[in-house]
Amino acid sequence: VQLVESGGGLVQPGGSLRLSCEASGNFGSISIMDWYRQAPGKQRELVAAITSGGATNYADSVKGRFAISGDYAKNTVYLQMNSLKPEDTAVYYCNMVTLPFNTYWGQGTQVTVSS
Repeated sequence: VQLVESGGGLVQPGGSLRLSCEASGNFGSISIMDWYRQAPGKQRELVAAITSGGATNYADSVKGRFAISGDYAKNTVYLQMNSLKPEDTAVYYCNMVTLPFNTYWGQGTQVTVSS
């Protein structure tokens, strides 16, 4: 199973980026797909999650600025990030939880918010 993220990069404060994550390989039914991030010297934290039923959850720090969406027919999840701040700088990781229970991680994509 492979999760491939794309869309990271360097953006100025106030700018936008859209991350994508596509899963491939043999796996069970997708239960949840989500995005985590890890800044230097900090623990990995959940940014946003979406269930197979479409329910979403966001970290308080990104509510109103980020939007997660999923296309489970394509095994793909997206993260639209608007009004980016320097504190959003981190490596962003895609995660997938399947049933029977298993969890998979992508390799991460760097997001840098700086002027």
